Amino acid sequence: MMESNETTLTDERLVAWVRQAAPYIHAFRGRTFVIAFGGEALEDRASAQALIHDIALLDSMGIRLVLVHGARPQIDAEMAARGLPPRFHKGLRITDAAALECVKRALGVTRIEIEAMLSQGLPNTPLAGGFLRVTGGNFISAKPVGVVDGIDHHYTGAVRNVIAEEIQADLAQENVVLISPIGASPSGEIFNLAWEEVAEAVACAIHADKLIFLVDAPGLLDRKGERIDALTADEGEALLKKRIKQSPEVTRVLPGALRAVRGGKVGRVHFLDRRRDGAMLMEFFTRDGIGTVLTHAPLERIRGATIHDVAAILALIAPLEADGTLVKRGRERIEMEIERFSVLELDGTVVGCAALYPFSDAKAGELACLAVMPEYREIGYGDRLRRHIEQRAKQLGIKRLFVLTTRTAHWFTERGFVPTDVGELPEQRRELYNFQRRSKVLVKNL
Repeated sequence: MMESNETTLTDERLVAWVRQAAPYIHAFRGRTFVIAFGGEALEDRASAQALIHDIALLDSMGIRLVLVHGARPQIDAEMAARGLPPRFHKGLRITDAAALECVKRALGVTRIEIEAMLSQGLPNTPLAGGFLRVTGGNFISAKPVGVVDGIDHHYTGAVRNVIAEEIQADLAQENVVLISPIGASPSGEIFNLAWEEVAEAVACAIHADKLIFLVDAPGLLDRKGERIDALTADEGEALLKKRIKQSPEVTRVLPGALRAVRGGKVGRVHFLDRRRDGAMLMEFFTRDGIGTVLTHAPLERIRGATIHDVAAILALIAPLEADGTLVKRGRERIEMEIERFSVLELDGTVVGCAALYPFSDAKAGELACLAVMPEYREIGYGDRLRRHIEQRAKQLGIKRLFVLTTRTAHWFTERGFVPTDVGELPEQRRELYNFQRRSKVLVKNL
């Protein structure tokens, strides 16, 4: 019996996850993701296979994928085998002629191994029954870094140009584009490039919807060392100025990520822990995600509701109507009163709503239908909606804001509302008062 219960619970969670993921699957189909990772992600065979499986799943959902890989540990190993000490200056490898030979060999082997993993079709894996066409080419032209702080970097290069049209053409043919951090100059010289810079340049050139950095940390960290869920470019710049300690890979990729979103050429940048199994799936197909997302503007916004939000509003208020917290409202009534509603939208999903019913003659208004998804009630979204309604009321010249509630009076009293009598309601609202519900009336002077 215990095994049966556990199986049922697992099945229920699976069904719930698939239903929750469905809107994201629809939204991401046809979008372009640039996934960037260092050679460290490939050192553990099991982790590398899991990463490839997730890439295959994203491809099967119709997402256009560009992969940019690095090979720092592989290059270091090749140099060590030849008795060559690696040299760096400010995190950038100094690539002389001997080191360049190691770079070419390590990148070549790494690329072949990635292509081999993407070409698997083993049973009982996401690659079974599918076929990923992997393409590449001379999409990147390079230029020398030159002499920096008096140090000649030899064959260490920087991105000169990205041939975006060719990459887009490959993506249009449903190919997975694999790019190695190496490029040639117009004169035919070969240069070693930083994979972080290549990822940024490619994502900007093709106007990627998402640039994903798989790094050595759960994401960006605040001063307490806790993960930041989301931040804007301005907040990211402030984080840099405060010199809040980040992991080595995050430190290297953050400046380029800020440039990408600030320039408006990349929709969003995600920082995900490459050591976390299934990190991309949990980030993109769950509401909360597990990493840090960097955007040009905030992910959250409160806006006026439209007729297209009716279904979302009904879903929000249905549980509260069922337990008696809210008065029941039908679809027709919501549609007729939609201009009274405001919704809080998080990453394109409506997670909260509230309504304002003004009574102009009495210079009063009612805050009604305040509802937030359960998983977001502890992070202040209800307060944000309340403050928004209060601001709207002030703009309309409303002096007193009423709320009628049966179960949440304490929440409102903690926010400046005080109990009052039914007789204090505007006459029009008083005539509609339901004495069977015996709702408590609270008022706040604005």
